[in-house]
Amino acid sequence: MTKPSDFDLNADDIVATALEIFLESGLDAVSMRSVSTRLGVSPVPLYGRIGNKGALVDAIADRLLADLAPPSNDDEPWSEYALRWARRLRARLGKARDSRLILSGRDAYIEASKPLVAAMQHDGFAADAAVQACRLLMWATVGFGAVESGAEPPTRRRRARPGGDPGGVSEREADVLFDLHIHYLIEGIARDAAPVRRTASRR
Repeated sequence: MTKPSDFDLNADDIVATALEIFLESGLDAVSMRSVSTRLGVSPVPLYGRIGNKGALVDAIADRLLADLAPPSNDDEPWSEYALRWARRLRARLGKARDSRLILSGRDAYIEASKPLVAAMQHDGFAADAAVQACRLLMWATVGFGAVESGAEPPTRRRRARPGGDPGGVSEREADVLFDLHIHYLIEGIARDAAPVRRTASRR
């Protein structure tokens, strides 16, 4: 592949190269110097086209977290879509593998919220109740993903209850804990929103 010169270098080239380095060696290996070295250019144009290291990290997060939400179906209850939505989000966060990236994806999370809010409103939620519920599910999933990205495998004897071993959790236990976590939230949202939905349905 022909390496770009300082003059024809664009932001997509920079972000794509930074993403390659991240996938190979982790986020600590990504810097303006490592990216420019791989591209065969001076670091100077990177600052003009991307900004600083923080902006580069944000750009990697945006690339990894694009198109987070699965498509929704009109005949699918909001609660079923919410569970599918949360599972898809968690799976994508697993690819980011670093809490610094997971916590940098604000714009991607806003876009991912829109179909879930729409599904809730389709099922009778008031607009503010749908946004609140989506925010709770989003924060729960992103927080779980951020903690999970730094989790260590269990080192002690495993307890019978998933997640009950203070030494850590296995991958299977993390799956069980996540579904339990989201189910609790969905059940609480459904219970608290029931009066609002009944009122909306009588209009």
